[in-house]
Parts: sequence; structure tokens; C-alpha cells
Amino acid sequence: MPRQLGELEDAVMTRIWQWNRPVTVREVLEDLQQERSIAYTTVMTVMDNLHQKGWVRREVEGRAYRYTAVSTRPAYSAALMNEAWSKSDNPAAALVAFFGMMSPEQREALQDAIRIVQPQIPEAGREGPAEGSGQRTPEEPAQAARQVPPEQSGQADRDTGGAGR
Repeated sequence: MPRQLGELEDAVMTRIWQWNRPVTVREVLEDLQQERSIAYTTVMTVMDNLHQKGWVRREVEGRAYRYTAVSTRPAYSAALMNEAWSKSDNPAAALVAFFGMMSPEQREALQDAIRIVQPQIPEAGREGPAEGSGQRTPEEPAQAARQVPPEQSGQADRDTGGAGR
């Protein structure tokens, strides 16, 4: 169910971004019903959850709420990725596994993003952590990432031509 709920949240947010105006539950429901059977109360609950999470704001109009997106799709996607990543007990390994799932186009987009962000990192931050600061050195995430079993990183599939499944 959580995966379906996430997909429904995404479907609702997609409509709010596409329409780029305040929307009602009824409008979103009618559009979603063109693709699937869904109850009004389900859409209402999803939109209320999005409001509670801070992704949409709502204003009363008559007896209904009108919902408006608070941020952009890229910011929403980034927050979802950050939330998932922050739950990992081994963030470096999670990144290695995530990168292993990326298409060549996604890897190119990642490289472009790094080129954009890297100049914004303060020079002091590039020198490494102070002794005893508890911060990781640049080598530590790479070492942690190497501890990912091949079946989690996608390496087993690449090594066996996909026969590792």
C-alpha cells in the first residue's frame, strides 16, 4: 500500500503542477478517474496528507478547499530522494546502489548537476575535516561504498550480463 500511496501522491502533484493554478479535490478526482477507479475520499485524504507534509497549501473557497503547489517538481523529487537516503544506515552504499540503477542519461544528468553544485562548495569544506571533528574524510564514503555486496550495487548483473537474477 505505501508504494501505491506514493504513486497516488505523485499523480496528484503532477496534476497540480501541470495545471499551475489552485485545484479542488473534485477536479483532481475527475481527471484521475479517466485512468483508474478511485474514490473521492481517497483523493481528499491524499491531498490532505500533501498539505500536512507541506507540499501544497490550501485555501477555503465556499465549501471546498483549493490546493496550490508550494514548490517545484525538482524540489519535490529531491526531497523524496533525500528522505529515502537519510533513512539508510550506510548512505555511501545506498548511493552506490542508486548510481548502479541509473541509466546513462541519468548519470550524465548527475555529472551535470555536480558540475553546477561543486563550485558552490566552500573551499574550506574541500580541505577535509578538522582532526577529531567526527566528519568523514573524502576517502571514508568511498571505502564504505566498496563494502556494498555486488548484488545490492547492481554489479552482479553487469558482471554476469544480467544472469545474476
